[in-house]
Amino acid sequence: MQSSLEGIKILDLSRTLAGPFCTMLLGDMGADVIKVERPGKGDESRRFTPPTWNGESCYYLTSNRNKRSITVDLKSPEGREIIYKLVQDADILVENYRTGTLDKLGFGYETLNELNPRLVYCSISGFGRTGPEKNRAGYDLILQGFGGLMSITGDADRAPAKAGMSIVDLTTGMFAVYGILSALFATQKTGKGQFVDVSLLDGQIALLNHMATGFMATGKPAGRMGSAHPSIVPYQSFATKDMDIILAVANDGLWEKCCRALDWKDLLDDSRFTKNDNRVAHRTELVAIISERLITLESTEVFEKLDGVGVPCGPIHTIDQILNHPQVEAREMMIDIEHPNVKDLKVPGFPVKLSETPSNVRRHPPLLGEHTDEVLGELGYSLTQIDELKRGKVI
Repeated sequence: MQSSLEGIKILDLSRTLAGPFCTMLLGDMGADVIKVERPGKGDESRRFTPPTWNGESCYYLTSNRNKRSITVDLKSPEGREIIYKLVQDADILVENYRTGTLDKLGFGYETLNELNPRLVYCSISGFGRTGPEKNRAGYDLILQGFGGLMSITGDADRAPAKAGMSIVDLTTGMFAVYGILSALFATQKTGKGQFVDVSLLDGQIALLNHMATGFMATGKPAGRMGSAHPSIVPYQSFATKDMDIILAVANDGLWEKCCRALDWKDLLDDSRFTKNDNRVAHRTELVAIISERLITLESTEVFEKLDGVGVPCGPIHTIDQILNHPQVEAREMMIDIEHPNVKDLKVPGFPVKLSETPSNVRRHPPLLGEHTDEVLGELGYSLTQIDELKRGKVI
């Protein structure tokens, strides 16, 4: 089957995670992604270790499949000419340099738009390309703190905690895909490209969602509640005799089913807990009662009874448990990739299932500069010219 972005060419000037994750997703959908890296060094994530897999950074391996790697010195006149030639035939450019850096090098949006008016130029940054913080460097951890996420993550009596994964980088990469595809769709109608400004901060503010609106309504910022929910009870983790589980009783109907399934008729009849508003008001008492009762039960017993009546519940899996779960296998979410240095490479797959234009893996995460000769040959460079560029350390 043909992939949805087959025939689309992407010039990827991004490094580390948000940008590479974005371009990998686009590559999974069929785009030809040319990853431009520094000669001799490459993407910083190649050196983000441990862990490694046969000497290759797992961090890099996870977000760079379906790309071709070329090495180019962007500061050299010859390197600048290579980028200009690539831009003329590209549909999309993605970059995540600090504000103003690419303008100084001659690769700003205005310059490249003159070369290719149809170019969709996506700029990913920590704080956006406008505003008082536009020159500030941004990393996932910085934005988890700056953007408010850490203030609502963790237990109330503990220090603020970061999310276990690089959630700001990854979601920013996803927002970038959304913006790029929207711009590409517009280009097909108007014939004009545009500048797509995506920032870690903006994405984080969007993800605050009801927490942000709740503050605007009440003037009270949300705080840390562990796994609990500010508006629903019971909706959090509880300990059973053998493991911690999640109980998600999201409405009064489910509360009734939960109580009947677990033989908690006394709670169902207790006026303090009849409606969700009452349960929220008496959260401390109810959570204590439920905790005392669930700790005497095996998790399997709880799951069997609640699953049987449709009350949402589930285990808290470790990484090894979920990656080997039959549902993850059925959804083909861990995929095999042939790699020259890593035997049996497995990485998370594309998370969207398309019936007519499915994603596919065509290329392993490239070795540094693996496709430089190939790409320059496509641009019309002769073998002699390529050798001269190598001797001059341009590539």
